[in-house]
Amino acid sequence: MELNKIAENILKYIPNRFRSIMCKTPLPENLTEIRFYSNRGIAFFTDKLIGFLSDSCDIVKEFDSHCIKVTSDDCKFILMSVCKNSVYSHQRELNEGCFVIENGIRVGLSGRFSEGQGQTIQEISSISFRISREKTGCAEQIYESTKGNSLLICGGVNTGKTTILRDLSRLYGNHTKCTLIDEHNEISAMNNGIPSFDIGLTTDIINGKSRHNGIIASIRTLSPEYILCDEIADSADVNAIVSASGSGVKIIATMHCPSYQDFQQRPVAKQLMNYQIFSYAVFLKNMGQVDRIVDLRIHR
Repeated sequence: MELNKIAENILKYIPNRFRSIMCKTPLPENLTEIRFYSNRGIAFFTDKLIGFLSDSCDIVKEFDSHCIKVTSDDCKFILMSVCKNSVYSHQRELNEGCFVIENGIRVGLSGRFSEGQGQTIQEISSISFRISREKTGCAEQIYESTKGNSLLICGGVNTGKTTILRDLSRLYGNHTKCTLIDEHNEISAMNNGIPSFDIGLTTDIINGKSRHNGIIASIRTLSPEYILCDEIADSADVNAIVSASGSGVKIIATMHCPSYQDFQQRPVAKQLMNYQIFSYAVFLKNMGQVDRIVDLRIHR
């Protein structure tokens, strides 16, 4: 996504006093996040640096008296903008502390959350805009090395798991029937039924359902050859994947797991290995770079 498009998507949600400054501020290449910290500053993150917005329309390395300061009211303004001034219609997002806006940009909340039924955020400490990027062709090596098989894409934070999954959806979805389980709408960034990103000509999208419910719904109604989903996390996901695999469907999924050694210790990974569903696991490093591809069939 072009930097000016990123800025355009984010600017509409922030207070006017920040817009005029940010409109004049050159954004760094490879921007990954913009964060608004209550009673602190506005931070810009790339894979190599952290900088703060100054009143001279620059991004500086050290936070000082010339940097823009964010108030708690500013954070409330951003939250209400993201909620479109209707917190009651966004209870699920508030409970999870996560929204997705145009072009798959994820908005994350930190602060004090209430417990119990109807839990929601009570005080906001920070709001982050995490930028989703489309890198067409970034998964071609993985596709050629593993195609025709169920695949796990593993990596730590900001290693490009979702970006790789999106491109695999494009590659498979241009030739076979695929279903993309896009729970939070950050992979396809669908708007009015139309994906903002290229996720394949014959890829169906299930949005707004949990991963396990989306997988089961896909099996029942869409007869996919491949199901793609992000962030396998628990036994409910595993059980749904087992059902899909038993129906002859191939699975391509991501898992937060930085190394093969860590993978071997994860309870969810052990469950999946016991069911012998996945043929390969790809481990990523440094924003989508392949560290290693493990043939899981020889480790059973």
